[in-house]
Amino acid sequence: MTSHLKTGDILALGFMTFALFLGAGNIIFPPMVGLSSGVQLWPAAWGFLLTGVGLPLLTVVALARVGGGMPALTAPLGKTAGIALGVVVYLSIGPLFATPRTATVSFAMGAAPFVGDTPANLFIFTCIYFGLVLLLSLYPGKLMDNIGKIITPVLILALAILGGTAFFLPTGTLAAATGNYMQHPLAEGFLQGYQTMDALGALVFGVVIVNAVKSQGIRDPRLHTRYAIAAGMIAALGLGLVYVSLVYLGAHNAHLAADASTGVQVLTRYVEHTFGAPGLWLLATVILLACLTTGVGLVSACGVYFSQLLPLSYRAVVFIVSAFSLGAANLGLAQLIAIAVPALYTIYPVAIALVALNLLNHLWRSPRRVFVPALLVALLLGLIDGLKAANLHALIPDALLALPGADMGLGWLLPVLAAGAAATVVDRLRPVPAAEHP
Repeated sequence: MTSHLKTGDILALGFMTFALFLGAGNIIFPPMVGLSSGVQLWPAAWGFLLTGVGLPLLTVVALARVGGGMPALTAPLGKTAGIALGVVVYLSIGPLFATPRTATVSFAMGAAPFVGDTPANLFIFTCIYFGLVLLLSLYPGKLMDNIGKIITPVLILALAILGGTAFFLPTGTLAAATGNYMQHPLAEGFLQGYQTMDALGALVFGVVIVNAVKSQGIRDPRLHTRYAIAAGMIAALGLGLVYVSLVYLGAHNAHLAADASTGVQVLTRYVEHTFGAPGLWLLATVILLACLTTGVGLVSACGVYFSQLLPLSYRAVVFIVSAFSLGAANLGLAQLIAIAVPALYTIYPVAIALVALNLLNHLWRSPRRVFVPALLVALLLGLIDGLKAANLHALIPDALLALPGADMGLGWLLPVLAAGAAATVVDRLRPVPAAEHP
């Protein structure tokens, strides 16, 4: 039995965590932020980093503190509500949105330029892709060795070449900001960070990280927390560098992809312009490795969660999730993104509030008295943001559309803070419930 991890093992754990996070959305959305923000590059980038780096790191810290799993994080809500929230998060980050997207993005950028973008080729590719995901996911104890020590160094090298080139060989100058980036670049960057699904991914990957530590023979819960936080910090540093370089790439090369509707087009045109045909092979390597590692992490996490919740084995869940994700991936990238956006606008306020409340849970006599009202408000206003994202404004009362920050997509923030503050006051004025006495 091992009592401590060596420095090399901690770095491998951090690299594994970085690779788990770095998937489809992490590659395709930052260039679009840069392309659309133009001269407002840096405020938009800071907003994107808040949700794309800061929030996932805080989520890993919160999960490490409570033991690395969603059940502990949602315990103050009660068993039924906690399970409901956990199922929604795992389905969103798993077979409904994020996992299929890893396959469609890796096909669009890693295979389609060479074999052609046809439904038949997409189907063949996704069958091979999810076959590999399934194979790697069936052996979760080997994740740190397979990903942290073998795949990730190759991925980091490819990203370093791409990111360094973006800074040292820009092809143009900054263009004017467009859309919401003209007036609210920080807020718009913050909202675009939802698309990476990093915070939801952190809710899922917490248990994967802790299990990877346990697989090395570490039994001390305090070391589980310490190593999980160290891994989260290494991953956050890596993600921050990737995001800044890709946002910078999109902003300084707008003329190459002025008509682009996705980051796939921005990256492909820049790489082809700068490196020629060999560059497309580099890009294919980055995308395939990034998406594959994230897909494995997501499927593994879903396997652990649902095998504990349902009368199914880990292997059975992995097979089911992989098969469903394969079918969803064949809807295509554009359709997956369109479906995911309203769902993410609904879920993210709840996820952000849940993480914040867990980080501050030492302040309350009864966490339940604070968690329930604050998260109910977050859910209600998250649903409103989801309806707005789906262009169903007619279903939303005018008063809710007029909330402070609603025009920036942040109308939920002040009401959730107010609900949490009011619940905290009530909690401090009332005694600790008998069932919660130590």
